[in-house]
Amino acid sequence: MVAALSAAAWFDFFLTRPYQTFDITASADIETAVLLLVVGVIVSQLAAHARRLEVITVTDAAHLSRIHRTADLAQSANSADTVVDHVRQELTGLLGLRACRFEYGTLLGQPPRLQNDGNVTVGRHSWDVDAAGWPEGEIELRTYGNGHYLGRFMLTPGAGTVPSLRARLVAVTLADQTGAALDTSGPVT
Repeated sequence: MVAALSAAAWFDFFLTRPYQTFDITASADIETAVLLLVVGVIVSQLAAHARRLEVITVTDAAHLSRIHRTADLAQSANSADTVVDHVRQELTGLLGLRACRFEYGTLLGQPPRLQNDGNVTVGRHSWDVDAAGWPEGEIELRTYGNGHYLGRFMLTPGAGTVPSLRARLVAVTLADQTGAALDTSGPVT
């Protein structure tokens, strides 16, 4: 916006009569100054939109890379614990967690839960993560293999971190890959 205003002003100052003043007397010069302003605003908005799209593209590529690394590991790992440890580290970085641990097959308590759709529930109520941040305490992210509950990741949010819905959906996908690895090889006891 500032560049567009500057272009119109300096056009008036340097290129219209009377020169070196901010007076425009000819209607053609007024039209040119207005067009410079309009085109400058449009170009600046397009540039801002392109920057936003670039950030989204880079973020989505990083998310896809996490999913592919985990899928490759789940297929090649000798132990499901290797996949669990890898996903635990991925979740910590992805969601900005202070801590993350995995519990095999236990369902003690009723902590807030990260659902398959990326939303969080506390008890029977939906929690607006985007507006309110993470709920207090640990949040569970369950893993299933062939429809059977196998364990859960217990997520401890970092201070002030609010992951996007896309990041939360990637976290659910990573947990699903863990469930598939656990279902195939079973946990090490």
